[in-house]
Amino acid sequence: MAKITLVHERGNCIGCGACAAIAPGHFQMGADGRADMLGCADGSVACLSKEVAGNECAVARQAAQTCPVNVIHIEENGKREI
Repeated sequence: MAKITLVHERGNCIGCGACAAIAPGHFQMGADGRADMLGCADGSVACLSKEVAGNECAVARQAAQTCPVNVIHIEENGKREI
């Protein structure tokens, strides 16, 4: 099964909302207008990275590719792809 790490540099988010629209299972807009990454291992909101597997990899990649300020990244096998 394919597995990637989804990384979010929340501090640099401009709050455009593209990630939340494309990948609502991974992102939601926070009260401060910036995106929060969902599904953290510890159950918290606004984590900075998490493992993504299976069919969700494609959605995560699309969110990363769509971010206009490149604050969402995909890492696979220890290398940053996006």
